[in-house]
Amino acid sequence: MKLNVTIPVYNEEKMLPVSIPVLHQFLAESMEDYEWEIVIADNASIDSTPQVADALSRDFPRVRLERLEQKGRGRALKHTWLRADADICSYMDVDLSTNLESFPPMIDALAHKGYDIGTGSRLMKGANTQRSFKREFISRTYNIMVKAMFFTRFSDAQCGFKAVTRDVVEKLIPRIEDNVWFFDSELLIIGEKCGYRIFDVPVKWIEDLDTRVKIVRTALDDIKGLIRVRRNFWAGRYKDLVKQ
Repeated sequence: MKLNVTIPVYNEEKMLPVSIPVLHQFLAESMEDYEWEIVIADNASIDSTPQVADALSRDFPRVRLERLEQKGRGRALKHTWLRADADICSYMDVDLSTNLESFPPMIDALAHKGYDIGTGSRLMKGANTQRSFKREFISRTYNIMVKAMFFTRFSDAQCGFKAVTRDVVEKLIPRIEDNVWFFDSELLIIGEKCGYRIFDVPVKWIEDLDTRVKIVRTALDDIKGLIRVRRNFWAGRYKDLVKQ
C-alpha cells in the first residue's frame, strides 16, 4: 500500500533540515509495511527553502520536492495529493508540533478499519496540548461554532495532522474551494455530512511560537468559510458527493 506524507512549507529553510531526518527515520521504523514517500510542497518560498529541500531529496531517497508559485496550505495539498499515486495521502506541519506517535494508528484506521478521513484532535479526551490562552480560546470557540452550524461529531477542525483515502482525494478534494487554512475545516465538514467516516485521534501538540499563521485574521476567514459552506449545503451543491 502506497502512503504519501506531504509537508507544506513556506520559508522553512531552518526547520526542514531538523524535521525531515526525524520524520524519515520515524517512517522507516514505524511504517515498514507501506511504500511511503515524503513530499516537501514548497509554497513560493523566497528564502533558500527550495535549495534545502532539493538537497534533502538527494540525501534521503524517499524525499522529493514539489514547487508551487503561489502560497496557501490548501493549495499545496490539492496540488500534491491530486498528482500522487498513493492509496493514502496525509500531511503534517513541518515543525512536527503533533507528536508522531499518533500517525500509525491514524493511517491504520484508513488502511484496515474502513475509515475515509483521519484527523488529529487537540480537544478530545487523551489529547495533551501546550499553547497560549489566546490560541486555546479562539480554537475552542471556533469548534463550538462548527458544531452549532453543522452538528458535526469530529472534535477539532483545524489540527494540522490529517490523512485521506484515494477515494476522498478523487471525489472530495477537487470540490474544496479554500486554498489556505480553512481547507481542513471544509474537508471535514463536507466529508462527514456526505457520509465519509472520520477517525479522530487524540494528539500531543506543542504550539510553534514561530508560526506563520495570523490567528485573528485566520479565524475571521474561517468564519466566512463556514458561512459559504453552509450556503452551499442549502443550495444542494454537495448532493452528488454523498457516499453510496
